[in-house]
Amino acid sequence: MVSSTDIAYLRRCVELAREALEAGDDPFGSVLVDATGKILKEDRNRVWTKADITLHPEFTLAIWAQKHLAPADRATATVYTSGEHCPMCSTAHAYAGLGRIVYASSSAQLEQWGTQFGVKAGPVAPLPINQVAPGLIVDGPAPDLDKEIYELHRLKQARTTAES
Repeated sequence: MVSSTDIAYLRRCVELAREALEAGDDPFGSVLVDATGKILKEDRNRVWTKADITLHPEFTLAIWAQKHLAPADRATATVYTSGEHCPMCSTAHAYAGLGRIVYASSSAQLEQWGTQFGVKAGPVAPLPINQVAPGLIVDGPAPDLDKEIYELHRLKQARTTAES
């Protein structure tokens, strides 16, 4: 269940997603929070602007956590994210031994929005996190914030269409 405390961190994820969109990338943002509520690291999508397909914010946070946190600290950390992890990010999260995931919008919602916008399906199935990593604790989507994420993706598609 998404709490009011979770919403505050998810709002930062929405801001980071907006920053990604303003930088010309897909609107995704994530925040890594320790057990005390301290933000340890945050990132936004950088896939297209840096030409590295692995620079999803959830993936970069998992790599950072694996390098900088003890296993016990990773296990009690929470990753907040604007969109549910893709299979690559779910896998990285699970192998890094990170704790809970909280997301604002789901993969199913993103897939539905893409269909609505006329976006061709990608090469990887948009599987729910627990279908990729069944042992992870996952909460989302977040009421109302998913509407803000929808609007960011709508703007991204409108820009992409205008540039074509």
